[in-house]
Order: sequence, then structure tokens, then C-alpha cells
Amino acid sequence: MKIAFIGLGNMGSPMAINLVKAGHDVTVFDLVESAIQALEAEGAKRAASAEVAAKGADVVVSMLPAGVHVKGLYMGRDGNPGLLDALEGKPLLVDSSTIAPDDARQVGAAAAERGFTYLDAPVSGGVGGAKAGTLTFIVGGAEEGYAQAKPLLEAMGKNIFHAGEVGSGQVAKICNNMLLGILMSGTAEALALGVKNGMDPAVLSEIMKQSSGGNWALNVYNPWPGVMEGAAASRDYQGGFLTDLMAKDLGLAWELALGSKSTVPMGSQARNLFALHSAQGSGQLDFSSIQTLYRQGEDK
Repeated sequence: MKIAFIGLGNMGSPMAINLVKAGHDVTVFDLVESAIQALEAEGAKRAASAEVAAKGADVVVSMLPAGVHVKGLYMGRDGNPGLLDALEGKPLLVDSSTIAPDDARQVGAAAAERGFTYLDAPVSGGVGGAKAGTLTFIVGGAEEGYAQAKPLLEAMGKNIFHAGEVGSGQVAKICNNMLLGILMSGTAEALALGVKNGMDPAVLSEIMKQSSGGNWALNVYNPWPGVMEGAAASRDYQGGFLTDLMAKDLGLAWELALGSKSTVPMGSQARNLFALHSAQGSGQLDFSSIQTLYRQGEDK
């Protein structure tokens, strides 16, 4: 299958590599030259623009930071046309960015007007899951488009869900990430409390993992440095899912709650904590670095 992959960040790059490894003909574009070079080294082809990458593609996959970038890519921006007005044929459009559901619906409606099938397919599983090809894809869109995309998504992920119509993938992803933000901040808080009262963080983590407090952060992404080999906390919180992105996603949850008059007190608190953590200079660190917010004033 001929695939255009747009957006080669921490998540997009390993996802595109897995498509190359699966035998697909992958052409990539990103604004960062080093990201393109890294994909070339894995066997992908480079393109000078998103439009060039998408020329003749069977599927266009995008993985971008925010809704403004997704709408700009597909619908155009600042007077410049988007992919929807430049594509040849009728490739399947799959956006794996995490954006506001209304943004996804706008792009989906614009795509449908031009005869394209658009899916919002955000992912869960982090950079580790992207590299291992074990991501969870949460897909919103027509059943026919989901069936068409599923074999492709299975080259990058392990669990593929059809959430409903366009925008549903984003709703489910936002709910998931709100819960993740709550769990990570709560886990960091509990670990800090235990350590300040004499507990070894590794011992406390194992106790909680095997008890009713067990959760994903404890099981696979421990936020305390040195407790879990391979976790971002054990490499100075470098790489992974950035604090700024978690703050963005918690902001999306807040906007979704406002629009539906939903009560999200825990989500609101998590949003405030990650916004504070970002404002203190940790925006480009992995989101598990929220642990350091609870360790201020101690000799780390």
C-alpha cells in the first residue's frame, strides 16, 4: 500500500517506521529535516511538502500536535489550500492527532463534501507502544472506512477500537487522557508522601502495584527516578509524552466538559497541576515529571 505519513514527532516517527517494516511504500514529510532523515535511513521516501507526499497515495496518515495544525493541513490556512483541494484520487484519510472533537468533525465534514473518507484515530500507549507497535487506536468514522483502515492500523497497534462516528475517537481519547493525568498526578503524590515518611519508593511502588491502588502509572510508567528501568523517570524525564501535551489534552477535556455541562473536579485539578508544572519550566519533559512538583525543596 502506498502511504503518505505527515508528522514525524516522538509518536509519528516510530509509527511510520513500523509501516515501513510492514512492507508498505511510505513517503514522509515533516518540518524537521532530521526527522525526515531518520525515516529515510529506515527505508521511507522523503517529500518536499505534504502535498507531494500525498500524491498518488492510497492512505494519508497524519500525526500532528494540535487541531490548528490538522485543520491547516487538510483545509488550508492563511489563504493557502489544504490537502483536500490538492489530493489526487480518493485516498483514505487517517488523522491520529489528539484534537478537539469539533475540530475533527469540521475536517470530517469538509472531507465528506469532497468525497473523501476521513477517520479520527488518536492513539494511546505512549512512545514505547509506538516503537513496539502495540498502540491502541481509537477510531471515529464510517464503518466502511474503519474496516479499510484496520489492517493498516494493525501494523502500528495491538488494540483497534471503533468508537463511533467522526469525533468519537477524540472524545474517547480525551476521556482516557484525563484519567491518565489524574492517575499520574495521584501516583506521584502518593509516592512523595511515602518517601517523605521513610518509605523506599521501589518498595512502596511494589506494595501499591499489588494492592487496590495499582494503576498504569505504577505498572509500566513509574514516575519516581530509578524505580523502573526504561521509564522516562529513569532517563531524566526525557522524551516520551510531553508535559505540554498532557496540559493540552487536559485543556481539551475541560473544554469538552464546559460544552456538555459535565462535572470534572478531578480533571480540573489535574489540569491545574500540569499547567503549573509546565509554567515552572517542565513543559518539554515527560509528563511523569509531575513527580518533581511534589519534591520541591528537597535535595533530589
